[in-house]
Amino acid sequence: MEQIFYVLAKSLEAVSFSIMIYGALIAVLMFIINEAARLSGKFRLSKLSKIRMDFGNYILLGLEFLIAADIIETILKPTNEELIELGGIVLIRILLSYFLTKEINELKVNTPEIDK
Repeated sequence: MEQIFYVLAKSLEAVSFSIMIYGALIAVLMFIINEAARLSGKFRLSKLSKIRMDFGNYILLGLEFLIAADIIETILKPTNEELIELGGIVLIRILLSYFLTKEINELKVNTPEIDK
């Protein structure tokens, strides 16, 4: 039974990394397309804000999966050291999520051209 949860935790980590890599690939592709639009005069600075918001959302989703994977792994081996490590990791990821969400919301407010 323990092996199943270990595989589940590793699977969640893989899903998390896949989500973040996928989001990064989309962001890079959209950035290149937007930069290529400079040649035709269709470049939009607001498009960069949209790319940042979208990429930030992928990162946030990936972080949520990583937190779930860490919680499952810690449940499997609940030593004091593991619990302290989990607490630190979760705290860092929650802070990252908070500030990233705050930045995304500020982008939405300060860039009225973006579809909310």
